Amino acid sequence: MTTFAAATPLEASAERDLPPEVAGLPPEVVAQIRRIEIRARRLASTLLAGDYRSVFRGSGIEFAEAREYTPGDDVRRIDWNVTARMGTPWVKEYVEERELSVICTVDVSASQYAASPLAGRIGLAAELVALLGFTAAYNNDRSGLLTFSAGPQRFVPPARGARHVLRLVREVLNHAEAPRGTDLTSTCDHLARVLPRRSAIFLITDGFASGFESTLRTLARRHEVIALTLVDPMDLALPDLGLVHLEDAESGRRVLLDTSSAEVRRRYARAAEERAAARRASFASSGVEEVELVIGEDYVPPLLRFFRRRAARR
Repeated sequence: MTTFAAATPLEASAERDLPPEVAGLPPEVVAQIRRIEIRARRLASTLLAGDYRSVFRGSGIEFAEAREYTPGDDVRRIDWNVTARMGTPWVKEYVEERELSVICTVDVSASQYAASPLAGRIGLAAELVALLGFTAAYNNDRSGLLTFSAGPQRFVPPARGARHVLRLVREVLNHAEAPRGTDLTSTCDHLARVLPRRSAIFLITDGFASGFESTLRTLARRHEVIALTLVDPMDLALPDLGLVHLEDAESGRRVLLDTSSAEVRRRYARAAEERAAARRASFASSGVEEVELVIGEDYVPPLLRFFRRRAARR
């Protein structure tokens, strides 16, 4: 696991400088936001900053100036109007339009609370929102949030600044109770409508949705979409606990399982493998890269591998 030194005075000050609306939250939620902020700030400034910038290059390029042609310049960049006026070849210079919006799209459906509750998927989702938000802030980019369950829940438009990032974390940890079900299709449609410019969209979910491939593929054609799948160890294997009542978090259906049966545990593990394979195939067919993050394990190494792999390809 990644270890962290004690907070510096600057970080301690930032820890206390929370948005006013945080003061009304339960003390345990405020404490969790403070812990997340300190950790995410340090990671964003030391680990991801350079890789992030090399992967996400902004929404396009814009014209800067024209200058005289020099041997080796791309002839396709010749500015023919200026060339005709000056009598010698001139070329157009462009700069990257750096402004980028990072949108964290967070699944807050009931299944996010299965197995390991607040400290599990939702807690990790809040950390990822903070990490990506602070990384964007350090690069002068904007960050926003969309929570969803049976459909889009709350959209926070992208903005700059550390205080805004803390608001996003608060929304994840203190969102309104969502209806049962997970509808990624309507969520993708909503994002396509509210994001006029090309954005980097991080889809943070448990991956239990289905039937979303067509709309996600359409969204991924215009925006950069990355799926961060939060996997709980209980998703993969059942422990031997004897007779256990299990309830489907989405449908409410209850079953009695004999977890002491080796055959039951084998069937559960096989179903988990098939479900994971189907999820990976769905994301791949939609043109979306996926990063699997296991609850209880250090999420930094897989994120760094993803960023560096994409940077190398570019």
